[in-house]
Amino acid sequence: MRYWWLMFISLFFCLSCKFNLGDGDEDSGSLVEIQRYDRIESRYLTTGDFSSLQQMSTDYPVETRMLIEDVLKLGKVDEQDINSKLLLFYRDTTLQSIIRDAEEQYASVDDLNDGFSKAFSNLRTWLPDIQIPVFYAQICALDESIIIGDGIVGISLDKYMGNDYPLYKKFYSDEQRATMTRNDIIPDALCFYLLSKYHLPNFDVRPQIDKDMHVGKIQWVVNKAIEKNHFHTDYVKVIDEYMTQNQGMAIAELMALTDYSIFRK
Repeated sequence: MRYWWLMFISLFFCLSCKFNLGDGDEDSGSLVEIQRYDRIESRYLTTGDFSSLQQMSTDYPVETRMLIEDVLKLGKVDEQDINSKLLLFYRDTTLQSIIRDAEEQYASVDDLNDGFSKAFSNLRTWLPDIQIPVFYAQICALDESIIIGDGIVGISLDKYMGNDYPLYKKFYSDEQRATMTRNDIIPDALCFYLLSKYHLPNFDVRPQIDKDMHVGKIQWVVNKAIEKNHFHTDYVKVIDEYMTQNQGMAIAELMALTDYSIFRK
């Protein structure tokens, strides 16, 4: 499934109406602390607990609206019967199993908090003006993996249960499952985030190589931020060779680069 330009660019433009990121909460000891919206969501979806529904609506109104309206497309969040629709949708036995398994597997996300914090520490060294969004976890019924909103980034835990997760074998190929692991969460989320911040001008009329190189550039920067070669496409390799040959070029300059004709010479 690693047609990266298609995966990232298609979701980026499908969600472009929501890409207006603002400041996250940077006052805690960690730069990033994932908000556990999923726990409240799961409690409501498995027990029908009304207090959990109230907490979803009052503490996480934007996240709940995006889940219902934009991801699941069940209707408008203020419709009279929307809560019943949401509960009924997740009553599927497969989804109930996924909810329980996701909450067990992700009982702790300390490693993800640490990984995001390290990555943003690096990014802020290279890109001092970069804003840190609020990250939150959710269960999205095997829909979108990463959701970008106004100052928020949603991580769908049920899309990162591991390549050997039994239920995945019914719906996904081996190649797809290889990208649905815990280790994919941080690089995926950072790629979507950076794509939302660094647009490719005149996207519709640009040649495909420009789109590929743009994603490859973002992936290269993510590799540097997480201090791991997670992405290793041909386009990432081209960027790596270019930066090796241009040692004096700052990452901020690379991120501002939108003329990819230099890679077609």
